[in-house]
Amino acid sequence: MTMRLGLSLQEGYLIILAALILLVGAGTVYGLWAQGRASSPEQERRLAIANSRVRLGWWLIAIFTIAWWWGMVALCVVFAIFSFFLLREFIALTPIKHTDHWVLVVAFYLAIPAQYALVYFNLTQVFTLFIPIYLFLLLPVLAAMSHDTDRYLERVAKVQWGLMICVFCVSHAPAISTIDFESHKTSGELMLLFLLMITFMADLFSVLASSALGGKALRLNPNKTVKGLAVGSALAVLGGIALYWLTPFSILQTALYALAIVLSCIMGDMVISSVKRSLGSRSWEGELYIGRGILERFATLTFSAPVFYHLTYLFKMVHDAGIWD
Repeated sequence: MTMRLGLSLQEGYLIILAALILLVGAGTVYGLWAQGRASSPEQERRLAIANSRVRLGWWLIAIFTIAWWWGMVALCVVFAIFSFFLLREFIALTPIKHTDHWVLVVAFYLAIPAQYALVYFNLTQVFTLFIPIYLFLLLPVLAAMSHDTDRYLERVAKVQWGLMICVFCVSHAPAISTIDFESHKTSGELMLLFLLMITFMADLFSVLASSALGGKALRLNPNKTVKGLAVGSALAVLGGIALYWLTPFSILQTALYALAIVLSCIMGDMVISSVKRSLGSRSWEGELYIGRGILERFATLTFSAPVFYHLTYLFKMVHDAGIWD
């Protein structure tokens, strides 16, 4: 299949892979160069955050290399592992009692594999309802069967919210790969790459610009500044427009989709920061440890993945119905 610009899918993937390696490599070099020139503790902290984001870029490269060469099974397994660690960190922040044992067993060992199995088999109507409907009804029943009513609503609600953010929302990322775009001269895998590239750029450019430009820190996330967020978001939208050839969209549509992704990234970052601050959690972002700080690193994806999935699914339905060509 030939894409836009006369490129094959293989050539398009290799171009994006090379660009991503160049971007992450440049960010790594900048982080090493700037780290020795930090003039204040605040700047050192922001540089540590920027370096953690750059390291996440190498994970992004690994994810898509795996997905491209080993297919949908590997992609679902990788994101299921990420969901497991996200949920584990989220649950570690919340008040849980020993009577919640079976609730947690279902959350970790039923919800995660079942959700990603539904994604793999492309059961769209089921995977979009499994957690927000069926598990939301099952978990309160399991908690009630323990006969422990102390902070019952709070405990159940936090597990439900954790499943929504860490499993349900994140699972929309590999679900994008299941959408058939062959008639649109692209593929679901490349559309997922489009989402991940913009999500990664929005976060990386914001923390890099905040470190380099300084300014007034955001109230909910002191690791980013107002100026850095504005510059980083604008650069991410421009980067998304430059990737329009990966998509079935026009340039204007690509700009709007990139803007929607960037805005959802900001909302995800805002919500996760608020959750962690409300629970009195410290930031682990400057540390390279898979079990800590993963919520901050994936905060943007938790909102951008479901937003982009449903907007893209809507685009395909409307286009295939012939409402516009």
